[in-house]
Amino acid sequence: MSQQQSQEETGMMPSQQQQPHVLLVSFPLQGHVNPLLRLGVRLAAEGLLVTFTTFRHAGLRALPDDDDDGAGPRIRFEYLRDVSPSYDDDARYYQDPSDMLRHVADVGPAALAGLIRRQAGAGRPVTCVVNNPFVPWALDVAAGTGVPCGAMLWIQSCAVLSLYHHFYTSPEAFPSDADPGAPVLDAPGLPTVAADELPLMVRPEYARNLWGDMLRAQLGAVGNKKKKTLSWVLVNTFYGLERSPIDALRTHTPVAPVGPLLQHDDLHDGDLAVADDDDDGCLAWLDAQPPRSVVYVAFGSLVSIGRREMVAVAEGLVATGRPFLWVVRDEVLPEGALAACGGGKGKGKVVAWCPQGRVLGHGAVGCFVTHCGWNSIAEALAAGVPMVGYPWWSDQFTNAKMLVEEYKVGLRLPAPATRDALRACVGEVMSGPRAAAFRMRATAWKEEAAASVADGGSSDRNLQAFVEDVRRCHEERGSEGGERRIDSSGGIAIST
Repeated sequence: MSQQQSQEETGMMPSQQQQPHVLLVSFPLQGHVNPLLRLGVRLAAEGLLVTFTTFRHAGLRALPDDDDDGAGPRIRFEYLRDVSPSYDDDARYYQDPSDMLRHVADVGPAALAGLIRRQAGAGRPVTCVVNNPFVPWALDVAAGTGVPCGAMLWIQSCAVLSLYHHFYTSPEAFPSDADPGAPVLDAPGLPTVAADELPLMVRPEYARNLWGDMLRAQLGAVGNKKKKTLSWVLVNTFYGLERSPIDALRTHTPVAPVGPLLQHDDLHDGDLAVADDDDDGCLAWLDAQPPRSVVYVAFGSLVSIGRREMVAVAEGLVATGRPFLWVVRDEVLPEGALAACGGGKGKGKVVAWCPQGRVLGHGAVGCFVTHCGWNSIAEALAAGVPMVGYPWWSDQFTNAKMLVEEYKVGLRLPAPATRDALRACVGEVMSGPRAAAFRMRATAWKEEAAASVADGGSSDRNLQAFVEDVRRCHEERGSEGGERRIDSSGGIAIST
């Protein structure tokens, strides 16, 4: 067979055929997709061949077509194919997150196995699968199809990972049906955590639901020496931010901070092929505002706070007297909220989407009112922006606690939100007696985050160690003609 014929059949250049191939497998929610894509950009920049996959649906913003080359460091895109007889269109499964979780767990393993086999048949066998939470089956499928290396990208904080680990090993230390208000006193590396500051999945009413069971399955492989499908736990954080929980976790878990995972020029806020002018005028509007004057408000892609609180938030933003930029995803502002905002003609701007990383990095933004999703917290810290936290779901309650008590960059807004409480919190963070301290601390986190991902920083060294491990795995597989399994109990050099 000629070299030209080989290239035509595989669709790969010779240099690509020799690259270690990393397959990123994501749960199909935007908050899961974004950090995994950002990790992929970094891995591709290190010379690895990277393919991203998930179940593609209308709720995921701006994902490209299969095998799209993209810009900058190349990431390939090949989506999981639902071949179940009952499948008709994605709307049936992807409107409700719980329905999504069930459907993905039902059809995902077979779809992923087929994808891995197609990669091998095309001359690019997968060296390493990296999954993220809620697709725990991905690593078992990878091992079963001969993929020699497995890793997880943990997309929440190490503080939350510590709580989950403690819950699954010592459930008696957590609130129960008999004592639902009990605090958690001794989670590794953490201060006392009140019952209402815990992630939902360790509270009695949620711990045994579908989401809790899926997390249990994912974390069961972490630190399990008998189950060698998982060699690395990459975390979207940085050592200086979470020193205590990271040090505590490392006694039994191969955690490697590689964050903060932020947007790059070719991946705008985790969304692909989004032009600079496709921001509904957000950046131009910010350009016209005074420095540190704008209140930026975004509650993520899942949180819906309801009509009454939408009105309260609108009234509170107007009452601050400050310009505000409010992202209202896939919703229509109720009339009361629109009226409170001056019918769209007041000092605020309401949009359906914005490039969050670039907005937070804009000099006009002085405060971020956030649902406390971990991606948002990490982006705000990396941008040096103080916050008002308004947690709603999952890990957000613990994140809110940490941003107030440990990171010391803002306040938590009591629920349910009221006009006066929001006005007071924003005022305190932006111009109150503690505003300078909040800003100073946020700036310090910004500098430490930048140092972590810079060449030679702690997160950069961990990423380099992971890349080298993938390369060794690739080389050993090629030289031995067989599989290689890395024991999670040793051989990993993790940086601080």
